[in-house]
Amino acid sequence: MIDLTAAKEMAKHTLIDTLGIELVELGEGRVVATMPVDQRTHQPAGLLHGGASVALAETVASIGAYALVDPQTENVVGLEINANHVRTVRSGTVTATGTVLHRGRTTMVWDIRITDEQGQLVCVSRCTIAIIRKS
Repeated sequence: MIDLTAAKEMAKHTLIDTLGIELVELGEGRVVATMPVDQRTHQPAGLLHGGASVALAETVASIGAYALVDPQTENVVGLEINANHVRTVRSGTVTATGTVLHRGRTTMVWDIRITDEQGQLVCVSRCTIAIIRKS
């Protein structure tokens, strides 16, 4: 299993870094990350962009899944993601908490809940991750 430090290193110079996503916790089957709501993550009306929420959700699921596979022989990729955006956010920080719902041989399913600074639900997402063999 990769640790939080290794996961943060892997995120450098990627979309994760560009959006300001910070990994806070990485455990077996659980990941917590934060993302700022600012000009990087806004849509034109000044609200948190739904695509930024989806990027945060898939980041949490992918990192969590990667921590559960053998990195010498396996890799993970997003296979499907859906998201329901239930509350708007204009500024501050959102927090995503992902938990594994299904851990299979070739797929994992993750539940991701994104909340605002008051703990109110902003987005709920489900992400299916494919586990692929390295060549």
